[in-house]
Amino acid sequence: MSTLPSHERVSPRDLSARPEHSPDSPLSIHALTVAYQRKPVLWDVEFEAPGARLIAIVGPNGAGKSTLIKACLGLVAPAAGRVEFWGGPYRRSRIRVGYVPQRESVDWDFPVSALDVAAMGRYALIGWCRPVSRAHKRAAMDALEYVGMGELSKRQISQLSGGQQQRVFLARALAQDADLYFMDEPFAGVDAATERAIIEVLRSLRAKGKTVICVHHDLQTVPEYFDDVMLLNMRVVASGPVGDVFTRENLVATYGGRLTLLDEASEALARAARGGG
Repeated sequence: MSTLPSHERVSPRDLSARPEHSPDSPLSIHALTVAYQRKPVLWDVEFEAPGARLIAIVGPNGAGKSTLIKACLGLVAPAAGRVEFWGGPYRRSRIRVGYVPQRESVDWDFPVSALDVAAMGRYALIGWCRPVSRAHKRAAMDALEYVGMGELSKRQISQLSGGQQQRVFLARALAQDADLYFMDEPFAGVDAATERAIIEVLRSLRAKGKTVICVHHDLQTVPEYFDDVMLLNMRVVASGPVGDVFTRENLVATYGGRLTLLDEASEALARAARGGG
């Protein structure tokens, strides 16, 4: 009987069939299937993330985008398949992996300040139930200042706007100083200034050699914001550099007949081909 936890097991058939993945890849997903109450949500997902890239996960509602992130982090148990981080299980690399959840999934009434939230990113270094040292508070404060929230460090999180809350959770991830970041719709429901601040932070992470994987819903900004894209609708329709796989043909295969979305994406592709505009 296997001693691996369920989310790290893979059947012999999957092992023999899966393609080779580089042990240097920050994330590799092998034949991953996830089901809720026996209904598949993700089916036979194969993916390898390149290092130092900004990667979008794009697909229609119900495509399994958030579920994919949660399965990678062990928050939901796959029915089959395996996820590896730098060639090993998540438990070996937990400290190197950061996560920014959807804002709607957070209890914003919890009585903590913005600085308290940012300091949570240091817990893997501090250890649970240990006091937060001055050095760790300074690192958390530096992260808040980096995202423009230094002046609101003492503000209770429920008193912040949606964009400010998102910046605080981004600061928590930055304080962790991870090498791989998962972000679940970081641009959702934020103002234009916060969106610009977030993308600048993501680009600075990439410049430091970090990899960022974002669930993203705005097709128009994919060519501008991201280097690579995974088109997902239960299965991976296509993945790779935006210029290669973010095509109308692949989008039709991913979204079906949602023509408004496809027209918006086509406009974004045309702008990218012209050099921005």
